[in-house]
Amino acid sequence: MDVFISALFLAAIIWFVYRQTNKDVDHTVTPEDEPLKPLNIERPVRLGRRSPWAPEKQTLEGAAYVIDGDSIRIQKREIRLFGIDAPEFNHPYGKQAKWALVELCKGNRIRAEIFEEDVHGRTVARCYLPDGRDLSAEMVRVGLAIDWAKFSGGIYRDLEVPNARKKMWLADARQKGRMHVWEQFDYDQMRKRKAD
Repeated sequence: MDVFISALFLAAIIWFVYRQTNKDVDHTVTPEDEPLKPLNIERPVRLGRRSPWAPEKQTLEGAAYVIDGDSIRIQKREIRLFGIDAPEFNHPYGKQAKWALVELCKGNRIRAEIFEEDVHGRTVARCYLPDGRDLSAEMVRVGLAIDWAKFSGGIYRDLEVPNARKKMWLADARQKGRMHVWEQFDYDQMRKRKAD
């Protein structure tokens, strides 16, 4: 009986020590609980999970195919531009945002420093032109994207043009979690198409 109690006591001590050393590891972290911060991240991480392995930093480089105002494809890999939000293609200013990004990328090799993978499985990267300019900063500077402070830490906010959030009200609504505004816009657009 003394051996059983000693073994149980030893197991309790091991469990206690294990819990104390792994207290900071929470495998159920969600993006809402732990938003991205503008840190000097040296390794890509999967948002929402903390991984015990540490892969090397990844960089892609090549011609960019522009999907919309904040998404490109390099070497068949879809990349979401870090820290900004541009209008969707079918939203107001969406086409202008796409074509502004096309003009920035046209004829250039874009370097994408992979930051992480978002909860939708898209690669998030800081993307740079050959002269070192940050594509996210350039899109905000030309007035066709807004800073998404939840992910950028607000590093692009000072670059926003006056009334950018008013102009891109659907992107602003998304950032504030007001998706019903998007749904209403999409519903109204569908009704207009049916009426035509």
